[in-house]
Amino acid sequence: MIIYKDRLTGDEIFSDSYKQKVVDDLYYEVEGKLTTETSNVDDAAIGANPSAEEEVEASAASSVSGVNIVLAHRLKETSFSKKDYQTHIKAFMKKLVEKLDPERAACVKSKMPEVIKKIMGRFKEYEFFTGESMDPEGLVVLLDYREDGRTPFLIVFKDAVVEEKF
Repeated sequence: MIIYKDRLTGDEIFSDSYKQKVVDDLYYEVEGKLTTETSNVDDAAIGANPSAEEEVEASAASSVSGVNIVLAHRLKETSFSKKDYQTHIKAFMKKLVEKLDPERAACVKSKMPEVIKKIMGRFKEYEFFTGESMDPEGLVVLLDYREDGRTPFLIVFKDAVVEEKF
């Protein structure tokens, strides 16, 4: 299995267990699913055997709904105004290109403005997530939905993540 981690913070972002494709050699589209995770505690599993005379104390069940990638990798939702996102992405890209080899940095610098322009054009359509550490200088991934309105996918800048094999 390959885990993709934020190059700057080390936070897990996604894994190769999700359908993904590289777009324009600049970003991944990682497709997820809407899901509900439930955590039930079965008293029998922990050796409990309630007596018929005693009042039965029920274990509380909890559930959380969301996008499977977000839940599995503990991504944290955040929000931005358009101006704040522009400020963040500019500072983030500056730090990122410093970590890349000169040839790749030049490629990213030349192609990324067009991608950012597309993002800004659809800014209100996105939800924003950071890694678990919520480091303000780390990667912010964008969540969008396919044309069907039910299939979520993340936009993750390719050079902002590193692969770690497990």
